Amino acid sequence: MDKMLNEQLDPVTFEVLKNSFITSVDQMAEQMLRTCYSFVIYNRDFSNGLHDAEGNSVAQGNQDIAVHVGTLHFTCKDVIRAFDGEMMPGDVYAINDPYAGGTHFSDVRLVRPIFDDDTLIGFSQSNGHWSDLGGSVPGSFDVTARDMFREAVRITPVRLFRGGEFCKDVAGLIAANSRDPNSIIGDIHSQAQATQVAEREVLRLVQKYGRRQVLQGMNEVQDYVERAVRQRIAALPDGTWETVDFIDRDPGQGEGMIPIHIKMTIKGDRIHYDFTGSHTTIASIYNSAPGATFSAVVAGMKTFFPDLPLNSGFYRMIDISAPENSVVSAQWPVAVTGFLMPFEKIMNAIFEMWSQIMPERAIACAFNLEYLLAGGRDLRSPEKPMFMFYEWLPGGWGGRNGKDGSDVTTACFGTGLMSQPNEGNERVNPTRTTEFQILRDSAGPGKWRGGAGVQKTSILLDSEDAVMSYICDRERAVVWGVEGGLPSMPHGLTIRRNGESERKWLGSVFSDYPVHPGDEFARPTAGGGGFGDPLERAPEKVRDDVIDDYVSIERAARDYGVVLKQIDADLGEYEVDERATDRLRAEIRAERVQWARMDPEKVAALYNAGEIDMLDAVRRYAVILEWETGELLPKTTAQFRETFERRTVAHWE
Repeated sequence: MDKMLNEQLDPVTFEVLKNSFITSVDQMAEQMLRTCYSFVIYNRDFSNGLHDAEGNSVAQGNQDIAVHVGTLHFTCKDVIRAFDGEMMPGDVYAINDPYAGGTHFSDVRLVRPIFDDDTLIGFSQSNGHWSDLGGSVPGSFDVTARDMFREAVRITPVRLFRGGEFCKDVAGLIAANSRDPNSIIGDIHSQAQATQVAEREVLRLVQKYGRRQVLQGMNEVQDYVERAVRQRIAALPDGTWETVDFIDRDPGQGEGMIPIHIKMTIKGDRIHYDFTGSHTTIASIYNSAPGATFSAVVAGMKTFFPDLPLNSGFYRMIDISAPENSVVSAQWPVAVTGFLMPFEKIMNAIFEMWSQIMPERAIACAFNLEYLLAGGRDLRSPEKPMFMFYEWLPGGWGGRNGKDGSDVTTACFGTGLMSQPNEGNERVNPTRTTEFQILRDSAGPGKWRGGAGVQKTSILLDSEDAVMSYICDRERAVVWGVEGGLPSMPHGLTIRRNGESERKWLGSVFSDYPVHPGDEFARPTAGGGGFGDPLERAPEKVRDDVIDDYVSIERAARDYGVVLKQIDADLGEYEVDERATDRLRAEIRAERVQWARMDPEKVAALYNAGEIDMLDAVRRYAVILEWETGELLPKTTAQFRETFERRTVAHWE
C-alpha cells in the first residue's frame, strides 16, 4: 500500500479532502452539542479528532479547545497498543489516562476504529469533560490530593462497544463510581454517536474518491502542515530564548512560588523546548503529566501560526526535554487533575518568547482559568438528589503590540469554551446569580491595556451536605505585563455566610469547604497584563476607559497618571486636565523605580494601615501579601520582583 501512496493528489482533490476531514470533525461537535447530557459538555468542554491508521492526528475541529487536541494522538496510540489485532468494526474504546498522554481524569476519550471492507483506515475520537468521576470531593478536583487515588477513576483502554453492541456492564461500572451516573451513561452514547458521524463521513469520502486517495489525503495534510511550519521556522534567526513563570505555591512546603523554567532554541527548521530548572512535583493536583505539557507547548506555539490547520505534521519539528518527576513531567501516581495551572503558565511563557521573535504579534500574559465546583443534595428535585455545580468564568487576555487585550474572553487554555449562561446553571443547580459584570480596574495598565475580567456573585439555595472547591492560581504569581506594562490583579474567592455581613477571603486554592443555603460566594477573574508603559497611553484613551467603566477615575490617576475632571458621570462626561496630568506623570516617572524597590516590610505596613490597597501593592510596589491577613510573603515577593524588574521596570525610561 505504501507504494500506492507515493503519488501525490492533484491540488483540487487535496484541498477538498483537507477541508472535508476538518468538516467531519466539526460535525462530531454538532452531534455532541445536540445529544450530550451534562451541562459541562454542552458548554463546549470537549474536543474531537480524526486520526490515521497509526493514530496520528489528521484533523481537529474549528472550535476544539487547545488543551485537548495536542494529546488526542497520544491516547489514540495507547488504544492501538492495547487492542492491536483485536479491533473490529463497531468497536468503541474509552480512555482517560493522563499518564498515557491524556490531560486529566475528567477528560474521557472515546475512540472508534474506522474500517473499509475489514481494512483499518483510521480512527475517530471524541473527548468530553465529565463533571464527576469519583474521588474525594464532588467534581473530582481535590487540591489537597497528592496522588491519583484521591482524584478519580483511572480508565486505561477498555471496550465500551464490541462490534456495535453496548458493553452495559463496563459502562455501568464506570458510571457507578461517579456522583452523576445518569449523565455519564448519556454522554457515553453522545460521544459514541459523534465518533460514528466521523466514520460515516470518512466512508462517504472513500466511496466518492476511493480508499487510496483518502489515505493519501490523510498523509498529505500532515506533510503539508509540517512543510509549512518548517519553512517558517527556517526563515527565523537561530537563537535561544528563555523565561520563567510560576505556580502560586506548594501546599506541602512553606511559602514561595513554584518555577516553571523554559528555554527555547531554534536551529534550522527545528525547535527545542527545554524545561530543565523547573520545580519537582508538588503536594497538590497542580502537576502536569508529559502529554499535557506537550499540548501546552503546541497550543502556545500554534497561537503564532493561526492560519495553519493543526495535526501531527505540526508536531514533527518540535523536541521537548522535561526532567522526569518535575511539575511539568509528573509520573504515575502523582496527582495531575489540576494540570491546567502549569499548562497556562507554559502557554504564557511561550507567548512571551515568541513575542520577541514576532513582535508584530506580541502579547502580554492572559488571565488564568478558574474552576468553581460545588456538590451536594439538591432539595428542589427528589428525582435527581445529587447536584454538580461546575463553572468557569471568562477573563482578560494580555495587551498586544498596538492593540488592547481582549475583554471578557475564555481562557487561552481553551478558547472554544463557552461562557456558561446563568440561566442554565440555575436550572440544573440550586444556585442564583446576583451579580455578573465586567470588573472595573481588573485590566493590567499599559500603553495598550490588558483585557478586562469579570466579577460574579452567586447564592446557594435549597441544598444539603454541600461542599465547595475552588481551583485557581495567580493569587500570588499575578498576571504580568510586558514591555513596561503593569500586572492585573490577584485571583481569589470570598464568601459571606448566611446572616453575616462580613465577607471572608478564601483565596484561590481550597477544597471540600462546607457551604449552606443562603451563603453568598463571589469571585473575580483577572484581566490581562498591560503592554507597554502606561504613562504612554493617550490620555483620551484612559478617559474613554473611565467612560466605559473599565477603569475608575482613581486608578486612572494612580496607574496611568491621568487626571480627569468629572463633568456628568451619568452622561459619561469627563475631561482630561492636561496640566495636572503632565505634572502627575512627571511625579510618577521620578518615583516609580524607587516604589518598585521599596522595603517590602514598609509596603506591608502601609497595606495593613489601609494607606494602600491590593492593586497598589502589586502594581506600584511589586509586593505579594497574604491578602486576608496582610502578612508579607518575602520569598514570593522576591520572586515576583525579579520578574517585575525584567518585564516592567527595565522598559521604563
